[in-house]
Amino acid sequence: SQGYGGYGAGYGGGGAPGYGGGGGAPGYGGGGASYAAPAPGYGQQAAYGQSAGSNENFGASYAQEDNSKKGGGKKSMALQAMNKNVLMWAGFFTFSLFIYMVMSRGDFSFLMTYGAMARMFGFGILAVKTFVSKRATGISVKTLQLYCLVYFFRLTSIVRHEGYLPYDKSGDWLYHVIEFLGLFFAGCTLWGCMGPFKSTYQKDVDKFGEFNVPPGMGAAYLAVPVLILALLVHPNLNSDFLSDVAWTYSMYLESTALVPQLFMFQKQASGVVELLTAHFVAALGFGRVMEFLFWIYSHHELATSTGSVLPGYLALISQFMQLLLMLDFFWYYYLAVKNATPLVLPSHGTAMGMV
Repeated sequence: SQGYGGYGAGYGGGGAPGYGGGGGAPGYGGGGASYAAPAPGYGQQAAYGQSAGSNENFGASYAQEDNSKKGGGKKSMALQAMNKNVLMWAGFFTFSLFIYMVMSRGDFSFLMTYGAMARMFGFGILAVKTFVSKRATGISVKTLQLYCLVYFFRLTSIVRHEGYLPYDKSGDWLYHVIEFLGLFFAGCTLWGCMGPFKSTYQKDVDKFGEFNVPPGMGAAYLAVPVLILALLVHPNLNSDFLSDVAWTYSMYLESTALVPQLFMFQKQASGVVELLTAHFVAALGFGRVMEFLFWIYSHHELATSTGSVLPGYLALISQFMQLLLMLDFFWYYYLAVKNATPLVLPSHGTAMGMV
């Protein structure tokens, strides 16, 4: 008898006339067609193929559903990361708007304070990233060294004299506090990279300028020539040689201080930049844009004792060159924030590739 799994047309094949047999009860078999017609899968070989196919389809649909869940989880995580980024920057802009309304009252020189706030914000991000993760990966110690010099020399000038301070109320004390905090954050991060988290510092990638100098001293190739330039060409707003040179040195040096960091980005094998490190660089770039806008309209004030505005033009050119080097970074940073993904730089950029 070809029963449940046989190749017969009915439920039980030809044995039992009542269930699909050749001539049994008309209600159930009638020539073997009645019972099998509504559900042909019960007795036919095709049913096994269909069953196996349906199992495969079930497995495929389950895998698709699982992948959909994973994709949804990734999207959810990406959305959370993007929300954190938005909240972080929204907090900065809200605070800066409050300072603008309270301390500036619409004065154009607030752009200087705004740029200083963006720098402080950037180094605050970097310090939090370093000490929370307890890692110094992706951070250029040379850039930190140069920015510590920038802050130090600027403070030695603005603490003693007022020639290079914003004109509004923020120049009375707030600008000084912001610069001190920036130096504190940069110094703490530098200490973390060279001290407790030194084992995670990527010195094999942070190689800018290491030619005929001791290891880790490549920043001297930027610091020394810029100092010579500041000694030769500087404005005279404070009418004090040391103070004027100190401020000018900080201005010129800041335009080059990010070069080691951008160089390090280019040398990383994966090209991936941690998002918080990217926020740090973006904040410094944003601050530079604010200062560049200010000096476009005020560069003529950076005049020498003889009345030459060459220092003002040098300040504009140096800032413009820095922003030009960062064009690629700004674009890929925008894409990373938009998609809530790590920032991935190309191996050769149109501008950053020159670093």
